[in-house]
Parts: sequence; C-alpha cells; structure tokens
Amino acid sequence: MITGNKGEWSEIYALFKLLGDKQLFLGNKDIKRLEGIVYPILRVLRTENHGDFEYSIQDEIILISGGEEVLKIAISEFKDKAKFLLEKIKANKERTFSVLEIEAFMQSINCLSLKASSTAKTDITIVVHDQRTNQQPTLGFSIKSQLGSPSTLLNAGKTTNFIFKISNTKLSESDIEKINSIDSRSKIMDRINSVLESKGQFDFVKTERQIFSNNLILIDSKLPEILSQIIYEFYSSDKSSIADLVHKTTTKNPLAFDISNQHKFYEYKVKRFLTDVALGMMPSKVWTGQYDATGGCLIVKENGDVLCYHIYNRNEFEDYLFNNTKLDTASSNRHGFGSIYEENEDLYFKLNLQIRFIK
Repeated sequence: MITGNKGEWSEIYALFKLLGDKQLFLGNKDIKRLEGIVYPILRVLRTENHGDFEYSIQDEIILISGGEEVLKIAISEFKDKAKFLLEKIKANKERTFSVLEIEAFMQSINCLSLKASSTAKTDITIVVHDQRTNQQPTLGFSIKSQLGSPSTLLNAGKTTNFIFKISNTKLSESDIEKINSIDSRSKIMDRINSVLESKGQFDFVKTERQIFSNNLILIDSKLPEILSQIIYEFYSSDKSSIADLVHKTTTKNPLAFDISNQHKFYEYKVKRFLTDVALGMMPSKVWTGQYDATGGCLIVKENGDVLCYHIYNRNEFEDYLFNNTKLDTASSNRHGFGSIYEENEDLYFKLNLQIRFIK
C-alpha cells in the first residue's frame, strides 16, 4: 500500500493534472495565472526506482515508454484521476493516508512511488514547446503544494544561526539568568527587549557555520549583514513576511547604501538569495551556483490549478518568492539559539533563520 502526506500526494496530482491539461500555465507574484503565456507540454519525464519513464503527449493519447514497453492511455483518464485525487487530498484529515483507487491506476502507468527518485530538488521534469523561441527546453521543477501545511523554503538548523554580540551594557549573572528564564509565548522578542531596556545593543558578528557564510558571500558579499538585519527585525517586531521585513530594513538602511536614486539594494539582493535557496543552495553544503532543480517550482493551488515559476521567466519567479515567503521561529532548544551566553568575557546571543511559504 502506498501512503503519503498531502504534499507527497500532490506530486502525483501534479503529474496527472499536467498530462490532462497538456499545457503549462505561468504564475505571477500573486499566484494567479499569467494571461497569454502557455507552454504546450510535449513530454513529462519521471525517474522511478526501477527505471526512467517518459509520458509523451500525442493528441488525446499519452504514450508511456520505459525501455521497450509502450502503453497508451486516453488523456481523459488523467483528467478524471486528477479530479478524483484532488478531492481525496482535500477531504483527508490524517497526517498520512492511502488512496487505493489511485494506487491501482498508478501501477498501471508504471508510477510506483509518490516521490520521484531523485537526490536533487527536482521532483518532475517537463519538455515544453516555447512558441516564442521555437525551442523545446527541458525544465526541472520542485513541487510545492498549498493543499497541506505551508512548506519551508529554508529549513532551520544550527547551520542557520546568526551570532550577535551584546555590547554597551553590563549584565550580572543574575540578570542573564533572569532574562534567559523568560518563557512567554514571544520569549525571544521579550528577551531581546530586556537587553535593550538595560541599554544594551546587538551587533552582528558572524554566522555560526562558515560554509553558510561563504555561500551567502558567494551570492552577494553583503548578504550576511543584510540577512542579520532582517532576522533581527523579525525577532524584535511584529513583522514576519519577507516583503515587510525588507521594506522596514530598506527604510532604516543599516548598511548605508546610496538610495538617493531609489536603488532597491535590499530587495534585489534578498531576491537573489531566495532564488538560490529555491534552486539548490543548502546552508551545510558548499554552494557553487549550480541549480539542482534546473530552475523552477510548480505550485499546486488549493483550487487544483498548477502554476509554473521558472528561472526561464526570472522576474516572475523572484517576485513570487519575495511576496510569498516569511520568516518563522523554529525550536530554540533544538537549534540552540535565543539565550544569552558568555564567551571570553563577552556576551552573545544567537538568532535563527527559517523561511516558510505563507500559503
């Protein structure tokens, strides 16, 4: 029996839906369809544990080939199964579940697992016809679903901690103990405010892990400092969306960029960062700039639409990420942040970066 959560079943839904629609629709920053631009789908490529399979669209027939075997399935079958599966995913209240009717169909088309076999971020590969250039690019996508819980763009870990030095104040051991014992719902913000009330200030020193720092510097030399300001803003205010936090940081302009001509330094650099994270950059691995997902995300919307964002249409992709992500607070105990600690007679405080999709 095949079981999975809503996000995993969404991968199968996306496969059925795309083959049923026979075309790829582009999305804008508001997760709505961009009018006037569609890519006819020629083939969908999927790697299973037992081999590679190609779903080729020809008129109203899907040809499924893997090695020598060729199966013919009517496109209406995929439309019907996509509609049925969408209803099942939406109606289910369990964390993981099975859909027996769909499982039988999956086996008949050589689709034996929920997740495509891949070590990269690519969940599905699609060959389209670009009518503007008359080319047939092969586009790789990761799949993000709005049918389940909002997924993370950047997972929290000790790798994503930012270290700040507390200066301009003398805190006794009992002061530190009292601040660290604050256990309110907004405990990290309240601990920061307690330091600020004693006239202390927070100055960014470095990220906890050097690899992450170097990855950020590779994208943009000022990125560690910019992100540290955005993270600090998140933990010390009521703002959480990337767009709001970048706007507040731009207004304060802590890096003293020349914004006399309205250059969007912070927004541009953060968009570059979000794009690289979406397409392969991980905090714990050396980032070379090589995109794993060969450049894109498919969004499965709550209404069942599947929208495409791709490096091929870079502006829409960047705007989508910028307008639909937020900072989120991970477990401070598990990831070791949010408390004052002493090192070489100086006081420090770690804040953590985790990014989640809003929807």
